[in-house]
Amino acid sequence: MTSPLSPAEQDAAFRPDHTDPLDWNDLIEALNRSGLPVELAGVDSGLPGQPGPAGIAMDSRAVRAGDLYVGVPGANRHGAEFAAAVVAAGAAGLLTDRAGADLAGDLPPGTPVLVVRDVRDAVGPAAAAIYRNAGVGPRMYGITGTNGKTTTSYFLTSLLEAWGETTGLIGTIEIRAGRRTVPSTLTTPESTQLHALMAMMRQEQVSSAAMEVSSHAISYRRVAGLHFAVAGFTNLTQDHLDLHGSMEEYFAAKAGLFDARRTGRAVVTLDGGPDAPDPDGTTWGTRMAAAAGCPTATLSLGPAADHGGTPLTGADWTVTSVEAIGLGHRFSLLHAASGRSVTASTGLPGRFNVANAALAAVMVFESLPGTEWDAVARVLNVPVGQGPFATAVPGRMEVVGQSPDGIVDFAHNPDGMVRALESVRDARQAAGNTSGRTILVFGATGDRDRAKRPVMGRIAAEWADIVIVTDDDAHTEEPAGIRSEVLTGVREAARQAAGTGREIEVHETAPRQDAIDLAVSLATPADTVLLAGRGHETVQDMDGVDVALDDRVELRAALARHGFSPSSDSHGRGRKVDGS
Repeated sequence: MTSPLSPAEQDAAFRPDHTDPLDWNDLIEALNRSGLPVELAGVDSGLPGQPGPAGIAMDSRAVRAGDLYVGVPGANRHGAEFAAAVVAAGAAGLLTDRAGADLAGDLPPGTPVLVVRDVRDAVGPAAAAIYRNAGVGPRMYGITGTNGKTTTSYFLTSLLEAWGETTGLIGTIEIRAGRRTVPSTLTTPESTQLHALMAMMRQEQVSSAAMEVSSHAISYRRVAGLHFAVAGFTNLTQDHLDLHGSMEEYFAAKAGLFDARRTGRAVVTLDGGPDAPDPDGTTWGTRMAAAAGCPTATLSLGPAADHGGTPLTGADWTVTSVEAIGLGHRFSLLHAASGRSVTASTGLPGRFNVANAALAAVMVFESLPGTEWDAVARVLNVPVGQGPFATAVPGRMEVVGQSPDGIVDFAHNPDGMVRALESVRDARQAAGNTSGRTILVFGATGDRDRAKRPVMGRIAAEWADIVIVTDDDAHTEEPAGIRSEVLTGVREAARQAAGTGREIEVHETAPRQDAIDLAVSLATPADTVLLAGRGHETVQDMDGVDVALDDRVELRAALARHGFSPSSDSHGRGRKVDGS
């Protein structure tokens, strides 16, 4: 395992090669234009001769000479408490709130202190001004929703590249600016880093970029100051209730992306949840379309939906047909207003991959004038297994062995778990394999939504034949306690299954490496071993200690130990057949 980057190294990786200092008065004017009145402290007579900031940072450990340091109130301490140290180290000034200005202490005479009512509201616009991002930069595509963000973002960038764009990607797995890569530690980085990255993308001549936009990013205003040409909504299912408290609050956070000040156009998947629509036709998706504050195009998944295939009426775009061909699918999209039909394909099994591909396609169509649609349609109309939607996504239903099938997926919430397990079952049925079993290894994350733990346990026992409960990232919780809560749901469902004559084999095994080895030891060549919850992740957090752990590496090693043959693609990763 390589050593993790320091905060300074992480922050520096986002920055362009050079930024000219911005005049202080121009910065203050930009904040005022954004509706953020600035009170200037620390200087007595304006700012003549004061060098302006050439960068901006929220982490005191990442501040460079010439930066504007942002002192943000935190859960335990106020960032402005570190202002004296960072100014002594070369920071050009401080942006904070009134409490932060009082905590900043004695700064060198003449140090500008910009005081605003809410510093989190101001940091995005300040970063946009410092990096000169207003009205320039790549065309931005944002994707939000509980599941499908990562795969949709990969599909988007792949389609845009096939159409001739130079692309960027910002998400859970990686961050790219053209050919340049940046370490990714958050699904959506902080606003200071995002705006630095926008400047880097201009430097690298990126014309279009796709970004996963998490509910955390919206709630914590990490995307403040950015503008999306198009933003897409995948679905909404139970997750992150530790932050949001309820599904209504979670919905409201997601809906914040579709404010007209933030997004030019929305594309909303109407079939926005894992269950059938309510009797009156209301889904999270139909609610999102109604709540969107910007012009909105809607997508009905039809036969690609989870609720059985009846298209929700009145959509601007509809998936009208889905045909399984080998591991993949061919599907058709109909645009209601023009009557135009588009044929596309994905090389991946699972209806939700058709849903992800359809959303990516519609987002591109909706971002372009109609005169460009024929060119995009030609890029999409290719044989199954080829083209932009055959792209692989690391750790998303990634196959690392066959006979038995060994699969690693990121599924870490109830809907994602169902989708992964359903895809395993469907792939086995499509291959005519009637004797194979599903052997599932999974755990739950500590310090997160506890309510979903028994729910995921019940799902595991309802879909898998052998369930091995183990550890995920425990964070500060006791791992055995987390496993116990998951096992409550597993054993309840297993008892119910036993009443119908279906026996579920249940194990509790830790550490995770031992659970993976146990799964492979129990497998026959006809079985499927599915490791869920971690996907591409390579470090496990156990009470603040980073433990090197890559499910793909561990599964390959276990397969080899037990006499099976791991598979890999030309990049040394498992062959990808699915995504979430």
